[in-house]
Amino acid sequence: MKFVEHPAIAAPRRVWRGFALWLRAKMPKGLFARSLLIVVLPMLLLQTAVVYFFMERHWQAITIRLSRMLTQEIAALIDVYESYPQDKDATQLTRIAAQRMKLQIFITPPGALPPPLPKPFFALLDNVLSQQIRTQIKRPFWIDTVGASNVIEIRVQLKDAQLRVYASRNQAYATYSSIFIGWMAGTALVLIGVAVLFLRNQIKPIRRLAEASEAFGKGREIAFRPSGAREVRQAGLAFVDMKRRLERAMEQRTAMLNGVSHDLRTVLTRFKLSLALLGEGPEQEAIARDIAEMQRMLEAYLAFARGDGGESAVATDARALIGELVAAAERHGAATRYAYSGEAQAILRPDAYRRCLANLIGNAQRYGKKIEVSATRDDKRLIVHVDDDGPGIAPENREDAFRPFYRLDEARNQDAGGAGLGLAIARDIARAHGGDVTLETSPLGGLRASVSVPV
Repeated sequence: MKFVEHPAIAAPRRVWRGFALWLRAKMPKGLFARSLLIVVLPMLLLQTAVVYFFMERHWQAITIRLSRMLTQEIAALIDVYESYPQDKDATQLTRIAAQRMKLQIFITPPGALPPPLPKPFFALLDNVLSQQIRTQIKRPFWIDTVGASNVIEIRVQLKDAQLRVYASRNQAYATYSSIFIGWMAGTALVLIGVAVLFLRNQIKPIRRLAEASEAFGKGREIAFRPSGAREVRQAGLAFVDMKRRLERAMEQRTAMLNGVSHDLRTVLTRFKLSLALLGEGPEQEAIARDIAEMQRMLEAYLAFARGDGGESAVATDARALIGELVAAAERHGAATRYAYSGEAQAILRPDAYRRCLANLIGNAQRYGKKIEVSATRDDKRLIVHVDDDGPGIAPENREDAFRPFYRLDEARNQDAGGAGLGLAIARDIARAHGGDVTLETSPLGGLRASVSVPV
């Protein structure tokens, strides 16, 4: 029985999955940025919560209390003015307001109040003070909390006059809260700076380990010493041990293959000497061809097994190196065209890279009549295309062509010779550089072999 999810559950789940995918795409990809986000985001959320849930309410409570006190003082002045008419010019009232209440008041003839001003974006003072005046004074009024930054103007309509009051902003508003927010922002910046410095020092050993691993994979050697936190040092020591074991295994393999090569060449030399003592004849010529074929195959097998792991990567003139191989192909009678674009210098193992391209150009020369070699060098990679007009290789067989000792009977002429190792050696060398070799259809109608290596 197939389970069908209820639409009321499926819709929120799709929304949440879409939001999770969007958030994952927007999140930083680097370890430094993610670690910094883990440290900084909770701190900012905590400070925001403190400001909003504690300081905002405390701030609002203080503002309400100050506005209530200011409104009470204005209400008291109105009561005194209306209850004691003997002070006709309000001289004493003005003096008492200035000395005791720090208020400037003016009694003006009656008139219409100005139209209400637009409220500011942050209208806490405007709302609180207006509410207190409506509650305590209960008369038509007009206030201006925006015009002068440090002064509040209040106008109240009386029976036979108009009262104008000018008060300092801090008499009705908790202005010290901005100082608190400034201190919090400054503290947050200091903590973020400390976190950035600390995390950067923790990330550096990981970056050095990644660079050393990448360089070793490309056959390059850079100085590396494990450092950083305990776990990072353990990873660095494991990499160093692995590197030493691989180097020791390659040295042992090279020494073993050198010994095998020496012994087999000795046997072949004895065969040649014995054949020379037999004289000349049809049977001797056939045996000589077999011995030559055995020597050629032996050299190919040993070259494939040995590889070029012992060679160091150095700055190489790739333009000249490829040009020499093209010139050699032309000397052997191949119609070859060559084009190179970009900077000439590249970090390569010159002998191994020469051998990789020589195998590809040799294959193109063996199976085609026309060859084109084009190379492009940019800031990241060196890409070389070797095109021929031969029979090519079917797309379904191109990956099999890189298998050692694999022969493409239908695609290639087996009588042309070869041990089936040319493409395998070329790919092995390219991958030792951190690149690869791919096959595709050539614009000339045959096969295109592309070598891409980082520089």
